[in-house]
Amino acid sequence: MLAKAKEEWDQEQVDKLSEKDRYLAERITPLSTSGLSLSQLQDLCRELHEKIDIVDEERYDIEAKCHHNTREIKDLKLKVLDLRGKFKRPPLRRVRVSADAMLRALLGSKHKVSMDLRANLKSVKKEDTEKERPVEVGDWRKNVEAMSGMEGRKKMFDAAKSPTGQ
Repeated sequence: MLAKAKEEWDQEQVDKLSEKDRYLAERITPLSTSGLSLSQLQDLCRELHEKIDIVDEERYDIEAKCHHNTREIKDLKLKVLDLRGKFKRPPLRRVRVSADAMLRALLGSKHKVSMDLRANLKSVKKEDTEKERPVEVGDWRKNVEAMSGMEGRKKMFDAAKSPTGQ
């Protein structure tokens, strides 16, 4: 079986070489430089040089397209891997760190800074919040009549401005 495969492979190589020779014989005309003058040889060299330049430009364009396509294929492969979810992010855990530990991590172990955040907070006295203001109970009709008009509005404005309520 291996011998048969080797024979077929050898036959393929021979066929490829014969195909290459046939193709080159069709495309390339044999050069005959005998009997040409110096100016004719120079013209022939210029023509060949122009043809070589054209072929080089085409080869460069094809190489640039190939390079671009391989780069695009590589990018698309990376996108496919990302979409497939091959690289999963581990779930993040909550870590409790004190303010001192954070400062040590940020500034390094050389700086020893302690920060007591609770010391900077304002203290609120409960007495101020629990204090009840006396409420006057009276006839509401007298109050409405007193507040009507511009004088009543001035009284309301003055009462709002002063913290004691006048």
